[in-house]
Amino acid sequence: MKTKLLHNFLKYVKIDTMSDDSIAKTPSTEKQFQLAEILCEELKELGLKDVYLSKDCFVYATLPANTKDTSDAIGFIAHMDTIPDFSGTNVNPQVINDYDGKTISLNSIELNPRQFPVLKTLKGKTLITTDGTTVLGADDKAGIACIMTMLWYYTTTEAPHAEIHVAFTPDEEIGSGIEHFDLSKFPCSYAYTVDGGAYHDINYENFNAASATVKIKGLDIHPGSAKNQMKNASEIAMEFASMLPKEQKPEYTEGYEGFIHLTNIEGAVGEATLHYIIRDHNKSLLETKKKILKEAGAYLNQKYGKTTISVTIKDSYKNMSEIITKHPVCVEQAKRAMERLNLAPTTSPIRGGTDGARLTFMGLPTPNLGTGGYNCHGPYEFACLEEMELVTKILIEIAKIEKNA
Repeated sequence: MKTKLLHNFLKYVKIDTMSDDSIAKTPSTEKQFQLAEILCEELKELGLKDVYLSKDCFVYATLPANTKDTSDAIGFIAHMDTIPDFSGTNVNPQVINDYDGKTISLNSIELNPRQFPVLKTLKGKTLITTDGTTVLGADDKAGIACIMTMLWYYTTTEAPHAEIHVAFTPDEEIGSGIEHFDLSKFPCSYAYTVDGGAYHDINYENFNAASATVKIKGLDIHPGSAKNQMKNASEIAMEFASMLPKEQKPEYTEGYEGFIHLTNIEGAVGEATLHYIIRDHNKSLLETKKKILKEAGAYLNQKYGKTTISVTIKDSYKNMSEIITKHPVCVEQAKRAMERLNLAPTTSPIRGGTDGARLTFMGLPTPNLGTGGYNCHGPYEFACLEEMELVTKILIEIAKIEKNA
């Protein structure tokens, strides 16, 4: 299984599937179809039914149950795209067998156990790293590889399993696309995204999320005659940012703590724009954060004129825990699967969002499982093959576990 898993993973990460958040269509990049088409061919070769690639670059397939047991149909989902913010072109994965626990040189950068303490726990394992110039794409091609290897296992053995549905999705990294997911092609009672995190972790709590756009209108006067007339929009933008609580910046938060994060600023004297993302696991605390932004805008409008600042806030997604807790079977199923493998399941909040959160609110409860990938979204990304193998075994156990309670 490990050999097949590594083969799959190395094949997938070499395919460029970067999404593009500047493109308002799904998929945002045509190159995501390259991996989608390869996966469709592999699914057909494995003998899956109803293999389908949509015009929006969603892959769907079904492995019918091979037992008369009436267990619920189960779904597994992973996304094909990699982030637009760091190159996923010409990925050159490095396989390190029997890792010695020391610093790993990746061209001009290093994977250092002092900087990344998790490396100390992986001595003797097989690591797959970047060459230091791109992302690896373990987020989320590790998830794809685990799902495909699970399907390979079931189609090459006679092990009994429930009906299994799989889907591979585009544009998760830019927060779009999932609204095109066709639930009619995915008739499950519940599903799992297999998308990052510790191999033994089950995630069903994510941020409530919103975005804010702050637009500032200045008054541009020649600086030589600007006294008592100029309103410098960029200066006001900095004043606005300084009014927000420092302790609620992401670099000061962890666990269940939310944040207000300035992601981008554009400014001149005449106009300026600030872009924020707002996050909190607690819905009421998210509303408090929104209020802080609105009150800062109102104060500066009093100071500089009532049309100086506009604060526009849009909700993005919600914490799926409010739905998942009403459908505990999907979490309990995963916990039992891990326990059958003598693993100790853990749960932790996702400090972000997943396609699973949106699917949950679309009517398909979808908690998240880990992949054995680390340091996603940059050149320090790597994966542990042995942990990916454990994830694959967890997926196998979930699909063959005893009849649901």
